[in-house]
Amino acid sequence: MSEFNPYKHLHVTRNLDGTLTRLDSPTVESHPNPLPGQAVVSKDVTINGETRTWARLYRPTRLPSNDNAVARLPIVIYFHHGGWILLSAADATSHQNCSQIASEVPAIVVSVNYRLAPESRLPAQYHDGADAVCWVDHQASDPEGEPWLRDYGDFSRCYLYGCGCGGNIVFFVGLRVNELELEALKVAGIVMNQPMFGGVQRTESELQFATDQLLPLPVLDLMWDLVLPAEIDRDHRYCNPMVDGARKEMIGRLGRCLVIGFGGDPMVDRQQQLVTLLVTCGVQVDAHFDDVGFHNIDFVDRRRAAAVLSIVKEFIF
Repeated sequence: MSEFNPYKHLHVTRNLDGTLTRLDSPTVESHPNPLPGQAVVSKDVTINGETRTWARLYRPTRLPSNDNAVARLPIVIYFHHGGWILLSAADATSHQNCSQIASEVPAIVVSVNYRLAPESRLPAQYHDGADAVCWVDHQASDPEGEPWLRDYGDFSRCYLYGCGCGGNIVFFVGLRVNELELEALKVAGIVMNQPMFGGVQRTESELQFATDQLLPLPVLDLMWDLVLPAEIDRDHRYCNPMVDGARKEMIGRLGRCLVIGFGGDPMVDRQQQLVTLLVTCGVQVDAHFDDVGFHNIDFVDRRRAAAVLSIVKEFIF
């Protein structure tokens, strides 16, 4: 029996210079001009030219109105899944998810194309997230700002939404919000959908699902090895905030949080530990854990996707 190869499982190849060659995944082009019957329009914008960080914006074509005036919509700053090393804001699954959020919440969605590892290791992704928050904030006061945000977005109702590793990113970006000196943007809540956290000591769920078809332990280990700086281990706060007692006061200022998880996810114990940490620090937490389901089930099961979207919509409204 051949030895399990996590690189082969992820369809990536490690190059001699430390970069990865990735198998192209299905992507979707943005569509800024509405087509007949289209519920959402989208377009790509530059966030930071130096780091080449960009975002895909989504706007519903049918805008709700109050008293014959267009009602302002909540702004969702979204961070895609992919275990730090895969996918982009143009990925077909992320594009579909963001389109549904935009049309069904409804909301203006800013899907951030953050840098990938190992070409860029943590905390580069947290910096990209902070850049995106600052960019959105700047659109409120810039006469030449992005009109979808400036004209239709409610900057007092901004939500950070992350899936998988994106859930990790929004946790740490949320911790930085008070340091960013924002003028208009107010983070009203943080959504962590099956967030990615880890640690040195194995949890029961990691051992129970060590041979999980999607995320077996060697694959999770590889993802952390590729994104964490070489000098730190998996009990660093980037991976395991549960062991960092010194930051509890900062965590307590996060505001409202929504955590979603599934019982068949190898990381479900970590996610439940995070909920305990948040509650201990005084954070208002809405936790939804379904005993049945695996990691990313909502990206392949329409019924679960609808259930997750319903939970998120209720959290926002």
